[in-house]
Amino acid sequence: MNLTRQPARRRLARALAAATLGLLALPGAHAEAPFPSRPVTLVVPFSAGGATDTVGRILAKAMGERLGQSVVVDNKPGAGTELGAAAVARAQPDGHTLLISSNSTFVVNPALKPRLQYSPEASFDAVGFVGAAPLVILAQPGFAASSVKELVAMARSKPGKLSYASFGAGTTSHLAGEMFKVMAGADIVHVPYKGSAPAMADLLGGQVELSIDTVVAALPMLKSGKVKVLATTSPRRTTLLPQVPTVAEAGYPGYEMTPWLAIVGPKGLSPAVQQKLSSTLAAVVADPAIKAQLEQAGIDVKFEPPAAYAQHLARELPLVRAYVRKAQITID
Repeated sequence: MNLTRQPARRRLARALAAATLGLLALPGAHAEAPFPSRPVTLVVPFSAGGATDTVGRILAKAMGERLGQSVVVDNKPGAGTELGAAAVARAQPDGHTLLISSNSTFVVNPALKPRLQYSPEASFDAVGFVGAAPLVILAQPGFAASSVKELVAMARSKPGKLSYASFGAGTTSHLAGEMFKVMAGADIVHVPYKGSAPAMADLLGGQVELSIDTVVAALPMLKSGKVKVLATTSPRRTTLLPQVPTVAEAGYPGYEMTPWLAIVGPKGLSPAVQQKLSSTLAAVVADPAIKAQLEQAGIDVKFEPPAAYAQHLARELPLVRAYVRKAQITID
């Protein structure tokens, strides 16, 4: 054994050990903490008690059980969903902050507003689609009109005297109302609210004569007889209200505004996190018990993977923007 070489070997071993420890200390050199590592926040850009909030809470509970971490609903209403959407767009893209919203956020807002605090294409990575929720035109039981034809006649005889509530300026209910006004030649005043719940409260209280809301929000009030429905805004009758005609059936072919719901996260989700969230959402909506809850809440359940998000935007954004320009629809 060459004793003179032992100190040099020991120095080399120590240097290699130090280098190894240094590499392990570098970002990305050690294994990432498993996702999720803490509770997940699901932002609902509407007030509590509305349609999206109802669906969000059903999904949050079920997703939390599958992810092994609680999913907490955070209501951030305002500016036609812009405030909540912008908050998620600014969040860290680690999967712990998500947004559930409709095409109010992803299609209608960009079509109506020249400047937004987020971009539907550049600010989000999709988790998946939940399904669609048809809109309905509602009135109090004692309202004189019980059909679209009667409503149009009344509105034309009293221009500017009737008002309709939407669940927010720049939402699908707002655009549905403005499209109806243009196609029917009816002067009805738009009154925006921060969500379905306050809009429904003022309809019940008589502060507005009409409301355009989702079947999700309307079903409990319809079952209790507190409101009546004049028409749906979907292209075909909804199976939840098969006796109710569509606006298109009532003499306005081509009329359609059907909200869909999707969950997204901030742009920059890692493929592994995006896939885990997407597969969790797919499993949740496929669960017969959860699907039944969603359907009872008025959702036509249909999961679609993340790639469908870009496809919906590419198809719908140009169409809605063109209609907004043609009809000269503006934010109140």
